[in-house]
This record gives sequence, C-alpha cells and structure tokens, in this order.
Amino acid sequence: MLYQPADPRQLLIGCGNSRHKRLAWPGSPQEFGDKLTTLDLDPNCGADVEWDLERLPLPFPDNHFDEIHAYEILEHVGRQGDWRFFFSQFADFWRMLKPGGLFLGSVPVLDTENEQTDPGHTRRFHTQWLSYLHQPHYDQVGRTMCSDYRHFYTADFDFPIVPAAHGGCNYFGMSAVKPSRIKT
Repeated sequence: MLYQPADPRQLLIGCGNSRHKRLAWPGSPQEFGDKLTTLDLDPNCGADVEWDLERLPLPFPDNHFDEIHAYEILEHVGRQGDWRFFFSQFADFWRMLKPGGLFLGSVPVLDTENEQTDPGHTRRFHTQWLSYLHQPHYDQVGRTMCSDYRHFYTADFDFPIVPAAHGGCNYFGMSAVKPSRIKT
C-alpha cells in the first residue's frame, strides 16, 4: 500500500525516537515541524510508517519529497559488497525525490568505536561510494579502475554538500538530477 502523507515535504528514514534533522539547506527549516514524515522498523518509536528499509521500493510515490534525511541508518541495511542493493536503494531514494530534491545523511566514520561496535551494522559505509551515484563519474570508465554500473544504475545525483567528518560521523548531501544524465 502506498503511503500518501498530507504534507510530504520531508522524510526522515530510520528515525528511531528522533524528529530532528542534523543538516539543513538554505531556505529549509531546521526543525521538521508538521512537514515531516517518519519511517522506522521499530513499532515502538511512533513513526508515521513502519517499514523495513531493505524492502524496496519504499511505500511512497515518485517525485514526492523535497528532502530525505538518513542519520546513522545506511550502515544497518544491505550487506558488504552487495552493490545491487546499494544502487537499488539509492535509485529508490532518487525516485521519491522531486527534481533537485535533497538526500542528506550521515554514517559513522570508518574505524571508529561507533562504527565497529554496533552489532546491527551490516556494512561499512564508505562515503567514497557516493561518487558512483553521480553519472558524470562514469566518464572515466576505461581510463581508470572505475567499475561501470550504468547497466544497472540509471539514477543521478549531484553533491552540493561534500562529505565531511564531525563528531564521529561523515555528513553528506546530494541533490536529485532529473532527468538523469546517464550516458551508455
């Protein structure tokens, strides 16, 4: 069943008990307020939508959100080396974002205590992987060791917020480029 929030401006996935965003874009309110849709697997956290992030597609319509926020959740879904899930997951986020919509998130810095000690971490999330979500990145295929995933991944993101570490987390931001600039 497709979830249709009344005011679908922003989505917080893996919200737990939080209703705050840690990254804000100029012109976007810092607090979610009534423009927030929350999603979590835990039925006890009171999210608007109870959903397993490994179950794709997520239950939201295309071109629906201005922003999607994901803080310390991406390392809890998928498996190390499962490139199909990685690209499918980000293609689904891209699908749900309006053109120019933002995906803002954070993952633990690699080789920190937080990254290594949580038994729920199923993959070590490298922010360098994000470059593979940017279609112009594939211009180097054949000239470098860059793997070519364009046969599988056709979505496209730009990076208005370059990954940066703070407080044990790598923060990043991407905007949905629609239509995709994929070249084959």
